[in-house]
Amino acid sequence: MLFTALKSQLGASYKLVSLVPSKRFSIAISVPLIIEYEDVLRRGRLPDSITEKDISDFIDFFCYVGEHQEIFFLWRPFLPDSSDDLVLEVAVASGCDAIITYNKRHFKNVEKFGLRVLDPKEFLAEIGVIS
Repeated sequence: MLFTALKSQLGASYKLVSLVPSKRFSIAISVPLIIEYEDVLRRGRLPDSITEKDISDFIDFFCYVGEHQEIFFLWRPFLPDSSDDLVLEVAVASGCDAIITYNKRHFKNVEKFGLRVLDPKEFLAEIGVIS
């Protein structure tokens, strides 16, 4: 979702990221998750107008506004993609209600942990930003 938000200013991902920080929701982060986000953004095909400094500033912003969560337990592997396990671990450890992603099919069975999986548009509708 972060990659999509940086790639285009027209979609739900950008709208969601533009609301951070918000009183309507919070974001949970961990050191391994931030490292993964940075790696994905640096190897992705972002527009040429997005510089390395822009990516660093974006990651720094998320580190500043995110609620840092230490991870004391690992379920790996639980999900098909080990990178998604990083998201699951921080969501459970921080007591999140939902995981927001376009990759919903990779988060099967996370309801066992009391989590819902929503895409950005569904989440924006749920918090009343769009109808």
